[in-house]
Amino acid sequence: MKVKNFSWKIGGEAGYGIMSTGLIFSKIFSKKGYFVVDGNEYPSLVRGGHNTYSVRVSTSKIDSIVKDIDMLVALNEETVNIHLDEMTYGGYLIHDENDKGLERLKDKRKDLKYLPFPFDKILEEIGAPSIVKNNIALGASVALINYDLDILLETIKENFKSKGKKIVDINQEAARAGYNHFKKNTKTLAFELEIVQPKAKILVSGNDAVFLGAVRSGCKFYCAYPMTPASSILHSFAACENDYNIIVKHAESEIAVVNMAMGASFAGVRSMIATSGGGFSLMNEGLSATAMTETPLVIVLAQRPAPATGLPTWSEQGDMLFAVNSAHGEFLRVVIAPGDALECFHLTGKAFNLAEKYQIPVIILLDKYLSESHFAIEGLDPKAINIERGKLISNKKNVGKNPKRYELVQDGISPRPLLGLEGFEYIANTDEHDEKGFSDESAQNRKNMMDKRFAKINELIKEIPPPQTYGPEDASVTILSWGSCKGPILEALKILNQKNQKANLIHFNYLYPFNLEAFNKLMQRPSRKVVVENNKTSQLSKIIMLNTGIKIKNKILKYSGRQFLPNEIIHGVEETLNE
Repeated sequence: MKVKNFSWKIGGEAGYGIMSTGLIFSKIFSKKGYFVVDGNEYPSLVRGGHNTYSVRVSTSKIDSIVKDIDMLVALNEETVNIHLDEMTYGGYLIHDENDKGLERLKDKRKDLKYLPFPFDKILEEIGAPSIVKNNIALGASVALINYDLDILLETIKENFKSKGKKIVDINQEAARAGYNHFKKNTKTLAFELEIVQPKAKILVSGNDAVFLGAVRSGCKFYCAYPMTPASSILHSFAACENDYNIIVKHAESEIAVVNMAMGASFAGVRSMIATSGGGFSLMNEGLSATAMTETPLVIVLAQRPAPATGLPTWSEQGDMLFAVNSAHGEFLRVVIAPGDALECFHLTGKAFNLAEKYQIPVIILLDKYLSESHFAIEGLDPKAINIERGKLISNKKNVGKNPKRYELVQDGISPRPLLGLEGFEYIANTDEHDEKGFSDESAQNRKNMMDKRFAKINELIKEIPPPQTYGPEDASVTILSWGSCKGPILEALKILNQKNQKANLIHFNYLYPFNLEAFNKLMQRPSRKVVVENNKTSQLSKIIMLNTGIKIKNKILKYSGRQFLPNEIIHGVEETLNE
């Protein structure tokens, strides 16, 4: 039977390569031109705990993983206990033949195809350690859908080549053994994917796309203290710093991170830092200093559930208002929230331009789901990011007479010289200061400088695009959302509109400043409004009410540490329609 899409999940104890297995499974389909979205779940433990990796594959564009599993690979009995109810009717379960406890579960789901597999026997035959059990399962999964073994072996080689030929060989042998055993001993064929045009796609996570956008934007200084889920951005920068002439620093604390980056930006290079909520809290004094000194800086805030340590390896959108109101004092900043990998790339480029043109901090809001999930896309166009450095002065010829770094200009954007430029000396002073940076506590100077810094909003707001809209204009329900909720909502819209329950989406990429005029035009459409977001208090609703006075009654909220799935949004919208 030919199918257009399917969902696969592998689960087991930490230490059995669940994450690398899932990523390899995603790659073997993106290489062949299929659309892929994946996601992982793992506890915040040094060792042990239940890990899973979900992969959804399709011949046409998809935007989210889904709840239903067509194929489950259970490397231990716990995986079956937890995920059995998620399996589709007639789904396929590959499990260890030694898991005797499964017999009692078979009565619960008699519709499933149970495929016991002799993992230990195969490991003994090939003389391999138990850690490669995951690749035996990969081979069996590929055989079950009659997919290409060669591309699996090629991808395993790419994944493990840095560890040497011996490691590559044993992992390839494990996959080959799992594939051959399945083909020889099992007559079952689950399904085959329809063939697509063989146009390879790149597989990138949200963090990958932010990193690529930063490199393309000319970022030359990156500093971080590792903190899940932002850490992989640091790893990516560290791996290529010599290739792109980038200084990468693993600092001793988040306080050091923000101050180092501020110094690099003061020197004239494009700088970026990344952290999660706890680290961002420590950066707040430095963030306020960038505002007073009008030093551009791009900050990635990859959210996870809080307060305190919260759920360090899970996902939530609880820091939006924190970003909008962060640090002490009143100052201008931009808060951007990408919804998918493409937006991560393009909006990172936009963040660097806005930071330099308006000499302000720009915060990019991600979350664990978006940061670590992978998306198969057709490519990232480097030409889509153009570098705009605003009023940066890099040449002595451009320095006028008696230059003033904080000159009281009409648009509020004063000239900004490269450090050490002859004839343009000033003090980057975190005290309130005059036009040359010297401390000045007079009432009139304070008012003038505050007005100058806030005057930038007049030009900045012209660059804030309206929220994006998706779906039919004559919808009965309009969903308002931001960030990583975009993908599950788009998947939900497909189903809702097929049911003739017309729904559309207003998706916010820019949360601050708020484009009031554009929003009011969108709200004039006669539909029932419902906010969807991954937090307890509906922070988008509060931003909307603060800026417009509009109170949105209907809300679909999730704050369990897990991302939204399309079926949950469909259920919430249908309840709203029935009220």
